[in-house]
Amino acid sequence: MPQRSVFFVSDGTGITAETFGNSILAQFAAKPRHVRRPFIDTVDKARAVVDEINRVADSEGKRPIVFITLVNDEVRDIVTSPECRGLALDMFRAFVEPLEHEFGIKSNHRVGRFSDAAKSSEYNERIEAINFSLAHDDGQSARNLAQADVILLGVSRCGKTPTSLYLAMQHGIKAANYPLIPEDFERGKLPGSLAPHLAKCFGLTIDPERLSQIRNERRPDSKYASLENCRYEVHEAESMMRRNGVSWLSSTHKSIEEIATTILRDIRPDRLIY
Repeated sequence: MPQRSVFFVSDGTGITAETFGNSILAQFAAKPRHVRRPFIDTVDKARAVVDEINRVADSEGKRPIVFITLVNDEVRDIVTSPECRGLALDMFRAFVEPLEHEFGIKSNHRVGRFSDAAKSSEYNERIEAINFSLAHDDGQSARNLAQADVILLGVSRCGKTPTSLYLAMQHGIKAANYPLIPEDFERGKLPGSLAPHLAKCFGLTIDPERLSQIRNERRPDSKYASLENCRYEVHEAESMMRRNGVSWLSSTHKSIEEIATTILRDIRPDRLIY
């Protein structure tokens, strides 16, 4: 899809529009240019966005795709008007209005996920989870592991840190992560601090060839990054997790979202119902 742009227009951060839009766009073998325009919450801003969309339509010779999440009717009418030469896909109108009819009540037309972050218990739980995950990243601390919802295990650079932070930021999960290192393999045991918490442990593994590529970007031509060493560490880590009854999956071809959902399903299925 050469020279085709997709706009994500929102009166909030635009994350909802972009996430939903990207899920739809993933069904097509295409790589359009992405343009996020957040905080479009006035008529003047809406008109400026429409002008930008129209300029892009002129320059590309094709109408841009425009995913919108706008709750203000006056602002939304400008972006969806015939003056806008983009294909406007209104996610709120597509979903909120049918639900208003079904529930028999009007929506609160709230902008963003949290109308007042300071008063949201869900928001505060997410902040606490992020702080916990940062404090317990890469085995930095064994304190308060009893408070962890999940403890991720795996060799260095297999994806533990980004998965921990995604779980915290997206789901409010307190996720610690521990690297399995050569000293652990020599002892043949998991770190002692993890013994009381095996039920919370979940392992990540990775294809040794891919691991070697990742490590070479950080420490090129080192023993740490050598394919032989990566094969050894992955084999030993998988053997150790198997002996201790720790479930694991490979991060080689899975997105962080897929990994996180699998962890929630296996370790904290209650967090998939809320």
